[in-house]
Amino acid sequence: MRANKITVAALALAAGLSLAACQSDGDATDRSDSSAAPATTSSHGDPGPGATKGSPASGGSAQGTAQASAGKGSGEGQGANAGTGSGKEGKLGKCRTDELQVKATDNTIDGDPGGTVVVEFTNGGGRDCVLSGYAGVDLKTSAGTLSAKRTGQQASRIVLKDGGSVAFGITYPINDSGGSGVRVTGLVVTPPDETKSVSLDWPGAATLPVTDGSGSPVKAGPIGSAGQGG
Repeated sequence: MRANKITVAALALAAGLSLAACQSDGDATDRSDSSAAPATTSSHGDPGPGATKGSPASGGSAQGTAQASAGKGSGEGQGANAGTGSGKEGKLGKCRTDELQVKATDNTIDGDPGGTVVVEFTNGGGRDCVLSGYAGVDLKTSAGTLSAKRTGQQASRIVLKDGGSVAFGITYPINDSGGSGVRVTGLVVTPPDETKSVSLDWPGAATLPVTDGSGSPVKAGPIGSAGQGG
């Protein structure tokens, strides 16, 4: 009978200890969850207790900012590089009137059937540019403006280096009729594909023969031609 009482008491004690252990585990779990909450909240704001700037607690916000900055910088850099590359690979622009120094000289050779004036373009624009085709040529005369006809030669594309020069020729008939002819008072030259002209003194013979009006007796060669308009 005594042995049974001892056994019952022992079982009761064991049950009590087990219940106390379970309660203790529950309290520990609650305390652990409660203490962890401030650290989780601080990851989106100021560092929590025990955390410093740059620690894992504050790293989430800093990493997001760094990624956003990197993405923005990468996009802007690609745009700038693409623009630069496009500019370097672009075609050369045409030569503008304001970039060209223009002069006209007499280039008539004894024995030639007509007279020749050479017009020279010098590139002073600080960049390479392109001249192609025919320049516009007008003679100012006592009878009005006389526009030169094109010789019909094939025109080449000329890349005119900065400081370089290129010329074309103008041919005209010599007045050997014995009459006063048509007096030439000036020369107007318009570079190819331009609308702005340059006025020059006429360096050739003072007069042209009077024609029947069937066409211009003055002819201009393409850019790059010389002598008798080509």
